[in-house]
Amino acid sequence: MTTPAYIALEGLEGCGKSTHTKRLGEHLNAVITREPGGTRIGSLLRAILADTENTDLDRRTEALLMAADRAQHMAEVIQPALTRGQHVVSDRSIYSTLAYQGYGRQLGTDALLSISTWALNNRLPDMVIYIDVPTDILNERLAKRDLDRFEREGPEFFARIAQGFTELRNADPSRWIVIDGTLPKDDVEADIRTKVLDRLGE
Repeated sequence: MTTPAYIALEGLEGCGKSTHTKRLGEHLNAVITREPGGTRIGSLLRAILADTENTDLDRRTEALLMAADRAQHMAEVIQPALTRGQHVVSDRSIYSTLAYQGYGRQLGTDALLSISTWALNNRLPDMVIYIDVPTDILNERLAKRDLDRFEREGPEFFARIAQGFTELRNADPSRWIVIDGTLPKDDVEADIRTKVLDRLGE
C-alpha cells in the first residue's frame, strides 16, 4: 500500500494551480483542498485576505492570518486524511507564504518558516508541484478576470515572488517537481500525473 502523501501545487497567479489540483486530486482519489480557505474558519480568513477593500492590512497581519489558516487546515483536513490513509492535494501551502510574504512582502523567510512549521505541527508537504509560466502569459490570463487583493499587486511584487520560488526550489530540489505550464491543459495534467505517480511508486 502506498504511504499517503501530502502534495501541494504552487505557482504565480493564473498558472493553473486550481485546475490541476482538482484534476490530480480526482485521479488519486485524494482529499482536494486549498490554502487559505480549506476549512470553515479558513474561508473566513480567506475573505479577509482577498478583500480588495482591505488596503490597510499590515503585511505581518497578513502573514499571521495565513499561518492561522494553515494551523486549522492541518488539524482539520490534512492530518486526519493522512491518518486514514488518503492522499491530500492542496492548492498552495507553506511555500506560498515564504514566496508571497517572505519575498513579495519582503518580510524574509526565517520567522515565517518558523511560524508556519509550528502551525503545521512540523508536517511539510511531501512533494511540491510548481507550475512554471512566464509572467507575460500570466498577465494576459489575469486581464480576463476580476482580480483579488493579491492579483492587483504590481509587476515588481510578482517578480520578487518568482525569484522567491526559484530560491526555495533550489534550496530543496528533491521536494519539488517543476512543470511547464505553457503547454495545453491536458498535456500539463499528463506531465503532472506521470511525475507524481513516479514519486509515489505507482
